[in-house]
Parts: sequence; C-alpha cells; structure tokens
Amino acid sequence: MFSGIIETLGTIRAIERRAPDLRLTVATGLDGLEHGESIAVNGVCLTVATHDDAGEALFHLSGETLSRTALGRLTEGARVNLERACTPATRLSGHIVQGHVDGVAHLDAVEPVGDSRRLTVLIPAALRPYVVEKGSIALDGISLTVNGIGPVAGESFPVSLTIIPHTWTHTALSALSPGDPLNVEVDVLAKYVETLLAHGDKSRGGQS
Repeated sequence: MFSGIIETLGTIRAIERRAPDLRLTVATGLDGLEHGESIAVNGVCLTVATHDDAGEALFHLSGETLSRTALGRLTEGARVNLERACTPATRLSGHIVQGHVDGVAHLDAVEPVGDSRRLTVLIPAALRPYVVEKGSIALDGISLTVNGIGPVAGESFPVSLTIIPHTWTHTALSALSPGDPLNVEVDVLAKYVETLLAHGDKSRGGQS
C-alpha cells in the first residue's frame, strides 16, 4: 500500500523491450533497497528484481502492466515519481493508494494560478462513478484532490486539480505537456462501496 506522497524522483537509465514484456532500469537514489520490495513508479506498483548499492533497480513489466498503464511511453532519461510502500508507522498524508492502475488519463491543459497550476485532465468515462468533487485521486502516483468535474463527452470527462508549488517542483508533473498520458487510480473505497451495494445482501445469504 502507498499514500500518494512522492518520496523522490528517479531517472530511467535503460529500457529493454522483450515483447510483450519490458525491463526497466531506474536510478532511484533510494537507500537500503531490498530484493522483492514494492515501489510505486509513476503510481504503478512494481517489484525490485535486482538492485545495487547506489540505488539503481531493475523492474520487470509484464505485457498486462504495459497494456493497462502509461509506463510504455517512458524513454531513457525520463524522470519518474517514486514512492516506497507504507509501513505501519507511515503518516497517511495522502490517501490509500494501491498502485493498481484503473486506466490511462491524458493531460488536457495547464494554467498558472498565482504560484500554483490548474491542471485539466481527461479521465476515462468508465471511471466517472468513482470520482467525486473534493475527493481523492492518484495521477502518476500522486495523491491529489479533485476540484471540479465536467460532463462526460465521448470516452472521457474533464477533471480540474490545483497543483501547489511543492508538488509541481517535487514530482514529474512539471515535465508533462498537453496530450501526455498519466496513470490514474481512483479511490479504492469507492469501488468497495459499489461492490457492497451490488452484492452485499447476496453475500449474507439474503438475510436482512
């Protein structure tokens, strides 16, 4: 589990494509990496396959991961958001993030608002039931608050978010341009509520 608070920015050192899979080498800058530990890379939960003392880590990405996320767009030298898994003592400054991507959104516009930035992001229409105003959403692994929601038009709907200066300078958001994809994960609690409402009575054998 993750909190959506980015720990550091990593750099893609190497990409090796072995269709349908991919091997990703990232200079994480993280100390004390362990074989098999989980790290969220742009919001996608990946497993450290190998690593060195300098914090350079190798990740294996399956074809399934590539088909459901925006990681396939990465190039050598790109910066990525990194977060290590939470511990029982972690402050949950963001929200519960699993690192299980629900879809790929696209950046539509960036507008300066004082020292902050207002982002408009186009979210897949299928995720509309799980997005609420002032609720939480994770974009490329960053826990953000939804400020506004527009109507569904075709295959997507617009969401507006305010990015404070700290988030803008300490994540890879500032490197994005309109049209670029982002990994989106909705609040898992909303999905649990939906399932309970749909199947709760059945799971209890119809008892009230």
